[in-house]
Order: sequence, then C-alpha cells, then structure tokens
Amino acid sequence: MEALCCHPLDTIKVRMQLKRSAGPSKNFLNVGADIFKKEGPLSLYKGLGAVVSGIVPKMAIRFSSFEFYKSVMADENGKVDFKKTFVAGLGAGITEAVLVVTPMDVIKIRLQAQRHSMMDPLDVPKYRNAAHAAYLIVKEEGFGALYKGVGLTALRQATNQAVNFAMYQEFKKMALRAQPELTELPSYQHLLLGGLSGAMGPMSNAPIDTIKTRIQRATHVPGESSMKRVVTLVNNILKTEGWRAFYKGLTPRLLRVAPGQAITFMVYEKVRIWLEEWKASVQEKELRSIE
Repeated sequence: MEALCCHPLDTIKVRMQLKRSAGPSKNFLNVGADIFKKEGPLSLYKGLGAVVSGIVPKMAIRFSSFEFYKSVMADENGKVDFKKTFVAGLGAGITEAVLVVTPMDVIKIRLQAQRHSMMDPLDVPKYRNAAHAAYLIVKEEGFGALYKGVGLTALRQATNQAVNFAMYQEFKKMALRAQPELTELPSYQHLLLGGLSGAMGPMSNAPIDTIKTRIQRATHVPGESSMKRVVTLVNNILKTEGWRAFYKGLTPRLLRVAPGQAITFMVYEKVRIWLEEWKASVQEKELRSIE
C-alpha cells in the first residue's frame, strides 16, 4: 500500500535528479504535472513493478539482518546502546543493498527515465516492464549491469538505516521516559516517531542518492571503472549545474520516505509485540506440560 501511494513521488524525484540543467529547477509539483499531462497519469507509476517485486524481500532482509546484528553486539543483559544500534543499522542497510535494492533500483530507474506516453499504444518504449527491463539489461550489458552503483546504493542504504534505526530507538526511549506509566507506546506514537526518524536519512545522504540515480540510469561502458564514473560525474555536475544539483528531488524524496518509514516502524512494532506475546505463550504452555 505504501508503494502504491508514494511511488509517484519517487518517479518525480528520479526525473528531477536526472534533469541536467543549471539554474533554478522546476518544483516537484510542476515536474509531476508535466509527467501527468505529457505522458499520462499512469506514467507516474513507471517502475512500480520493480518496487513491488522487491519490497517484501527488502523489508524482510532489513529487519531480520538488523535484529541479527543487534543480537551479535548485545551485552550479557541483551542491551544494545546507541552506537551499536547505529552499526547494526549500517549492516542492515548494506545487506539489503547488496541482496535486493541495487538490482531493483537499476530496473526501476531505467523504467522511470523513459519519457514515452502511456496513453499512446504506438509509443513503444525500450523497456516494457520490470521483467523485460531486467532481461534487456542483462542481454545487452551483462549481469553486472544490474549492480551498477552498488557501492553508492550500499552507502545510501547504510546511512539511511543507521540513522533510521538509531534515532527511532532514541526517540522511543525519550517518549517512554516522558510517559513512565506506559510499557509500550501506542501505535500513533510509533507512527510519528518513525516518520521523524525516516526524514533524517534522506537529508543526510541526498548527494549520494543523486549520483547513484545518474549512474544507474546510464548504460554500461566497458573498461570504465566505478570510481572513474563517480569522479567524472561529480566533476560534471559541479561544473555545469553547481552544488545545489546534488539536492535535486529532495522534497519529493522526503515526502515519500518519511511516511513510508512511519508506516514501516508502526507495523514492525506491532509484529514485534505479537511475536513476543506468542513466544511467551508457547513457553508458558511448555512449562505447564512439564509440571
């Protein structure tokens, strides 16, 4: 549901990041309106198939790996401090980037970058859907092309999840200290705290996301190293567009990521509480059977 509601903002963000022009850019509402008028309303959902196919494994890997890294670093009482939570978030972000996010993003961005009209059946794009895009990318550029920008994606996801998890846990502790009568926060507070912590990641790594998007949009050039691509791209952006270009698409990204993280953390807490209650009930039944 979160992907369905927020995907148009992601498409707008990608178009803004790919726009190579100096001076003031159109705001995200104007960019969205242009896509709507010229390409049709469904064009705002280009690349959604790649997102939907990857969202479940991404979330499963994110939270399971985070809990695993946390358990490895926990003290003898099972406690994890802010620094260790931050490191566990870094690990979770890198893990999801390598296993799911990078190929999903490459396919999604290739689809979103196509400016064909969804209203004209004769306007046939190069990539028809997520599966076709994956097939053509591998056929024309090799399997490795699905992992273009993997280092930048890992850096973006690592900083995102480190900030998200660490700040969310701190906000939750602060909220519980302010409400000593509670043992668990109500769902609406998890929602608010998740949204607040979710907004911090995009603000901390916007330049990384812009560079990543442009690299993944471009076709593979044989013999060109990843570092050379990044250095060349950064220099070109600074020379032709200025440093503000690194922050293109930040507003729609914030509007997409913050609500998404809010919903994610609220559901995560609900599932965590349910699992803890289920585990306790199973242990209680086992004790009764022994007695």
